[in-house]
Amino acid sequence: MRSFVLPILGAVGILAATPVMAQQAPIVIKFSHVVATETPKGKGAEKFKELAEARTGGKVKVEVYPNSQLYKDKEELEALQLGAVQMLAPSLAKFGPLGVKEFEVFDLPYIFPNKESLTKVTQGPLGQGLLKKLEPKGIIGLAYWDNGFKIMSANRPLKTPEDFKGLKMRIQSSKVLEAQFRALGALPQVMAFSEVYQAMQTGVVDGSENTPSNMYTQKHHEVQKNITLSDHGYIGYAVIVNKKFWEGLPADVRTALDGAMKDATTYANQIAQKENDDAVTAMKAAGKSEFHTMTDAERAAWRKAMLPVHDDMASRVGKDLIQAFYKETGVAGN
Repeated sequence: MRSFVLPILGAVGILAATPVMAQQAPIVIKFSHVVATETPKGKGAEKFKELAEARTGGKVKVEVYPNSQLYKDKEELEALQLGAVQMLAPSLAKFGPLGVKEFEVFDLPYIFPNKESLTKVTQGPLGQGLLKKLEPKGIIGLAYWDNGFKIMSANRPLKTPEDFKGLKMRIQSSKVLEAQFRALGALPQVMAFSEVYQAMQTGVVDGSENTPSNMYTQKHHEVQKNITLSDHGYIGYAVIVNKKFWEGLPADVRTALDGAMKDATTYANQIAQKENDDAVTAMKAAGKSEFHTMTDAERAAWRKAMLPVHDDMASRVGKDLIQAFYKETGVAGN
């Protein structure tokens, strides 16, 4: 009896195990970013997760990690190159320290007069050519996501270039942004985004520049007395993926993910302006900061003070690239 029963049990065990063994584990994409879920980038990442998982029929699982849960600003790109995460959406300035300094052209003050000129660059050959420069670094650029135009905050009114003199202003790592604040007489302080609120609260920095949605979701308005609606510069992101991982995906999966990214990009870029407008409204309603809308004369003075940065950074970013941006955006340089 014993010799009869055991083989049958063994066979049953094999039959029961076969479907489990045939069930393939999903491909995991860790998508890390440094801002809140409620920002345009945060919502774009969640939209990509939703679309990617649905369109691959569960073959892909996207794990989104907002608010620097996994890595701080400086650590993100190294983690992606090593394969510790598969996808990021870093701000364009982050590629300068990586050796692709051309992306710092996006940091130049007053390089984009409006959203239409920006879209011409990011969706045209200029923007796509810049993404190609990431491939030797083991990175594939999938898309540009907008955040929006930046505003200034500090604990004193910022109306004229002279108002910046001596202020410690937080920036993300960018030689262009360093030059921008030095042109205003301020002292640029490179700092991880996740550390800015506490630095403002304790007086380590006096102010910063950022988009309204980033300021609001990080509660910067609670520790800054004055905010100027300057729109002097742009913050955008490149959604990037580890090259080896991406090229190793099955063709059908990669095609589905390409489509999901295209639609998530459309969604993220459509909501960016509304998110920023809503953030300004919410910060004004909070009543903790005084807002200043610039006059034409004030804006002209700021532009005059900052435009020399274009010439100063030409040797770093590329004079021909800056001229190509001028041509595409209709901006007149010095």
